[in-house]
Amino acid sequence: MSKTSQQNTATDANGVSVIHTQAHTSGLQQVPQLVPVSPGGGGKAVPPSKQGKKNTFVDRNSDEYRKRRERNNMAVKKSRLKSKQKAQDTLQRVNQLKEENERLEAKIKLLTKELSVLKDLFLEHAHNLADNVQPVGTETTTTNPENSGQ
Repeated sequence: MSKTSQQNTATDANGVSVIHTQAHTSGLQQVPQLVPVSPGGGGKAVPPSKQGKKNTFVDRNSDEYRKRRERNNMAVKKSRLKSKQKAQDTLQRVNQLKEENERLEAKIKLLTKELSVLKDLFLEHAHNLADNVQPVGTETTTTNPENSGQ
């Protein structure tokens, strides 16, 4: 099996070299590699969204600039209001949960006290029953002397 490959190097407008490698016998697809043109590696690849904006001059007096600034200012204001509203909603929810927690703790206290009273009442009742019940076979029978002679 012989593996032969070819390399093609091309430089784009940003000064980035793209190396294309083709392997004839391998079934793998080759991916282009980005490497800087300078041997020291000092250059960075620039994304397409930032390519044309480096040397553009913005006229701050133009209508387009003023419209963009106005739209941006409205977006910032809207974002800040939304953030403030979210913080207020969260604070309101925290206070609501604190109140509910206090209510539930008071209910726990009340139910614990009620359980203690009922438990004491049950134990007292059980103790009284135990004192009044006599074991089977030790029943005392009273005989009426008047009926014994008949």
